[in-house]
Amino acid sequence: MNKKVFFFLLNVLFCCVVTIHAQDIQKSELQKRAEAIDPKKQPNTARSLYVQAFKDYCNKGQLRQGAQCVATAASLYYKENLYKEAFDLLYQADQEIIAAQQPTNVKAAAHYLLTKERLQMYIKLKKSESAKAQLNALEVIATRASDESINNDLLYTKAIYYYTFGMNAQGNAVFKEMADKLTASKNYDKVDEVYQTLIANGRKSGNANMVAQSYRNYLAWKDSTNAIKHADEIKALKQQIADNEASIAEKDSTLTTRWVFIIGLAILAAALAAALVVGGIILLRFIMLTRKQKKTIELANDSNALKAQFISNMSAQLKPTLEKLDSRQPEVKALLDFSQHVQTLSELENSTDDIELEDTPVHPFCEKLMEQIRPLVKSGVTLTVNAPKLNALINKEYVSHILLHLLTNAAEYTPANGKITLDFKKRGQHTHQFLVSDTGDGIPEEKRDDIFKPFLEIHDLTKGDGLGLPICKQMALKMKGDLDIDPAYVKGTRFVLELHA
Repeated sequence: MNKKVFFFLLNVLFCCVVTIHAQDIQKSELQKRAEAIDPKKQPNTARSLYVQAFKDYCNKGQLRQGAQCVATAASLYYKENLYKEAFDLLYQADQEIIAAQQPTNVKAAAHYLLTKERLQMYIKLKKSESAKAQLNALEVIATRASDESINNDLLYTKAIYYYTFGMNAQGNAVFKEMADKLTASKNYDKVDEVYQTLIANGRKSGNANMVAQSYRNYLAWKDSTNAIKHADEIKALKQQIADNEASIAEKDSTLTTRWVFIIGLAILAAALAAALVVGGIILLRFIMLTRKQKKTIELANDSNALKAQFISNMSAQLKPTLEKLDSRQPEVKALLDFSQHVQTLSELENSTDDIELEDTPVHPFCEKLMEQIRPLVKSGVTLTVNAPKLNALINKEYVSHILLHLLTNAAEYTPANGKITLDFKKRGQHTHQFLVSDTGDGIPEEKRDDIFKPFLEIHDLTKGDGLGLPICKQMALKMKGDLDIDPAYVKGTRFVLELHA
């Protein structure tokens, strides 16, 4: 085969390699330096830089870019007839790629470039059997790579091998396979260009057999392509006609729909007009009723305020008298406590003052509260604090009152050998919870909704007035938080105090 044809095919192969590496446009500085050197004047320097670029790419996991660099370095060796050095370099590169921690398909893509470089060397040396072995290896590697661009490149590489060693029929078959793939993707211009160039180079080389075979294949492909093009054009025209018919039908349907829509709007407008009249009458009645309800609500609010003020005043007036009595008597002490609780609850409900917060270390704060109830617990009761060593913005007075009340109740109702736990949990950037848990009998479900409401039951004041939890609830609400029972806790009772800083 003429050298011009051979070099044409090599150029085709080079274009394909560029296609394979279209995604690798980011070149390292070492590769750029290597490409900037004239290999004819400084071949050793260029080779050295390409090898350094290969190692640099391998360290970065970019095996394909590295393989391209080392293949270029090998080509610079055998251009000076240093074939042994070129083969040794490719072998060493293969070993480094094998040792790389990369997926099998990535390593296969890199091995493909090195194996193809060996194939070109054997082609140049006219060693048919060795070249055939490398071609077989390329087919196996291309399968492992699972890369369409490598499969396409393999067709070009096969064609070069067959044409180089005079196997024109096999070369034509490969070119036909390539043409069929490009035709299937409707890349007709690319196929036409390849055939035209192949025929032209056959004429220049004087290879009449190659020209005849290429021209015959080209005509056959041209005929089949024209038929495909005509079929596509007919299909496109039919589709355009169908689209136009569908558009006309859609417009007719749209016009009908618009008429129906207009009639519907007219009926709806009439219905709306009637509805507006009826709605106006209902609205007037509603306004009158709302005014009456507003007055009723205002009267109720005023009444509640007066009641709260009366209770507060009554408590304040009773206190001096009660203080003159013997506070050592249980009944007197109970009345004093009740008077104080009523006063506190009234102030909480009517106060509009803002609650001040301070940055407080959580763990020592919780430990101190738990120590205060230690003398109150029964034998064998375990006291546990689960609080991280961080700070939280809280009102220490209110939080201490609430938690101490909950812990005191827990100490009273937790049996011997039971457990009382105080937890602190961060629920968000500005939300946190204090949780008081015990292993007592628990609060019946039917009473849980009422324990935070004051004055629902008549109490023996010497056994408690029932205002402790309502006061704690009001304090939590004043801090823009809440106090509630955890319904999911079944081993006793767990109160959850949630606060927002």
